[in-house]
Amino acid sequence: MAGERFEELKRAISAYGEAAFQNLLRSRALGEAIVKGFPSYIGCDEKCVSVVPPEGPFDPNKDYGDEAYSYHGRPVIVLEPVRFGVSVVVGNAEDSGSLWLRTAVSAEVAGDSFEVFVGSQPMLRTPLEFEGKLEPVFEAVYQEFLDTFQLEVMEVNDSRFTDGIGFLPG
Repeated sequence: MAGERFEELKRAISAYGEAAFQNLLRSRALGEAIVKGFPSYIGCDEKCVSVVPPEGPFDPNKDYGDEAYSYHGRPVIVLEPVRFGVSVVVGNAEDSGSLWLRTAVSAEVAGDSFEVFVGSQPMLRTPLEFEGKLEPVFEAVYQEFLDTFQLEVMEVNDSRFTDGIGFLPG
């Protein structure tokens, strides 16, 4: 009886390891597909979009490879969402500068689909066989970037704050 329990524990650990590895591989493939397909969705050159780390300093011109994904550098693969960043470089029309945008994406296999979170956008369910089915994810990435600027402008132009209680600098 005791030996059976140990064997059951070994089977559970093996199933966990397989699920964690499959989650990592599938989530990375999803990340690569998002970065590959997003330029045509928004109508920019492929070199304007890259996969980068989801947080911290980044260079959109660097090829991060595995370093762009949250599992990088961990000694053990765990069953958890895989995070990565999607970066878009937008050139400035007035000069030679450019703006680097980034949003974090989190993906995890859940049953027969991915649960995908893009920034502060609502969760998306994306099929595991996602080829040709990423438009909702592309739209969420686009909306996250757009919201970054539109919400700020809306707050500045909000007429509710032109009258009412306020404090003068003293």
